[in-house]
Parts: sequence; C-alpha cells; structure tokens
Amino acid sequence: MKAVIATGARTADGVELANAVTPGQPGPGEILVRVRAAGLNRADLLQARGLYPPPPGFDPDRPGLEFAGDVAAIGDDVEDHKIGERVFGIAAGEAQAEYLLIRGDHTAAIPANMSYAEAAAVPEAFITANDAMITQAALEAGETVLIHAVGSGVGLAALQIATAVGATPIGTSRTSEKLEKCRSLGLRYALAVPERAEFADRVADITGGRGVDVILDLVGGSYLAENLAALARKGRMIFVGLTGGTRAEIDLAVVLAKRAELRGTVLRSRSDQEKAEAMARFRRDVVPHLAAGTMSAIVDRVYPAAEVRQAYSYLASNESFGKVVLEF
Repeated sequence: MKAVIATGARTADGVELANAVTPGQPGPGEILVRVRAAGLNRADLLQARGLYPPPPGFDPDRPGLEFAGDVAAIGDDVEDHKIGERVFGIAAGEAQAEYLLIRGDHTAAIPANMSYAEAAAVPEAFITANDAMITQAALEAGETVLIHAVGSGVGLAALQIATAVGATPIGTSRTSEKLEKCRSLGLRYALAVPERAEFADRVADITGGRGVDVILDLVGGSYLAENLAALARKGRMIFVGLTGGTRAEIDLAVVLAKRAELRGTVLRSRSDQEKAEAMARFRRDVVPHLAAGTMSAIVDRVYPAAEVRQAYSYLASNESFGKVVLEF
C-alpha cells in the first residue's frame, strides 16, 4: 500500500508518499479500514520533524491522527460495524495511508450527508473540543467561553459546540480575516490579538467586568497572565495547545481568589479505553449535529496524497482556515 512516510530531512514538510507494508487481518475488537481521506494536524508537522513521537507500538515515521474510509475487514468481538460501512475516527498514528488497523470503538459511522474529505476533517478537532469544553469544563447554556485561536481546527469545532449548547462564544485570532469568517459559525465577539497578548480588558468590557466562565486555550504560556485576568470567579481554564510556549509565571493569589480551575488535556496519549469513551461521547453529542447540518466540517484545502509535501507546507504556513485534508 501507499503511506505517508517521514524522511530523514526532519523538516515540517519532510514527508513523502511511499510503499509500506499493508496491515494484516484485524484482531479481536479491531477493524481494517480502507482509508479514503486523512486530516492533517500540527502534531503531524511536529512528528515529521522528530519532535512529537507517537505512543509505543506506532511507527514514528508514519504520521496521521484522523481518517475517513470504508470497513474492509472485521475482527472478532466487533458488533457495531459491517463490511463496506463508511467510518471515521481517531488513531495514535499511521492514519495517512491506504489501509489502517484500528479499534472498532475508536470509530463512528459517517453521516450520509458528508463526503470522505469532510469526515476526515472532523474527528481530532471535534473530539478534542467536545471532551475539553463539555466533558471536562462542563460548559453550559448561558455561560460565556473564550476560545483562543478560534480560526484553527479545534477552535472552529469549539465555536460550533459552544453555539450548539447555548453558550456565548468570544474568539481570539491574530488574523482579522479569520475572525470575520467565524462570525457565520456563531462567533458573538471577535478579538484580534497581536503579538503581545492583550485581551483581558476587552473581555471585561464584554462581560460587564465579570469575566468568562470557560477558557479554551490553544496558545499556552504567553497567554497565561491575561487568561487569569479574564477568568470569572469559579472559572475553568482548559489548556489544549502550546504554540505560545510551555512556560509562564503564574500568580497563585489570583487562582486562589477566583477559585479557578486549571486543567491540561491531550488526546493522543490516552489509553484505548479513555479514547473509546471520548469517541462514545462524540457519537452522542456531535454526530447528530453533523447529520442534521447544525455542525459542519470546515475544510480549507484537499490535496491528493501524492502532493503530501505541498499539503504539509501549506499547513505550516498558518494560512489555512479550517482543515487540510489528504485524499487516498
């Protein structure tokens, strides 16, 4: 089969489409998927550079965290799938290939109204956002949520989920154009944030000085002080990304005074059971909205798998709005 392989160059676009060993028959609880499309993520760029190795048991030179395709074979103890069924799901790696062995409970049926490319753009972003905001931060109707990097894949998913539950979304981005595009997806307040992180005063103006109930932070270190200032009493802050650095000084007096909850989360390194639970909540909370059209995948560009280097280069440029997808 053909698969995306990281080269020895160890650059963000140091990948190529090459021959790889086709997986064997699925074992108990597994299915074999003929992959039709695979979404790209920043984790793939890091893995190509040798900076983000997958969990044990996965090839460090084989990226890919999300996919859409057809069930080609089914192992024992799999009851919820059938041959030929269209499925999408998450993997710890190796998903950018023509075939993928995956646990059946790490997948879901693709709604009939979605193409493979659209479906491949969904799992990583929507499962991450749903798990962070709904499961962990317990965002509720009537609350206010601040979503950083709202024009990113996770940010766009979080925006739609917040709108669906009846929360008020405030979004930040360094690009005004991306903020304008987000308005059609339910963004209530748009904050353009330059290189220097300054947004707490504007959040205070929007919320009448109260602050936001939940912050979904895809930036990290450089935003911490402003995040704490923008958080309401008993607010919840969920760290998902670290593009703004891994270290920052924290004023614990503010944390205590606000009785704030700070939590970090990651999807890739979780146990199989934890991923299955997150997928079950995704099937319950998100898939019905996708089927009804009240949530949608935001696909920026689709590349044939043979143009994988161009796809990686485009993702690394930070120009994309929504997901970049490879088709096999």
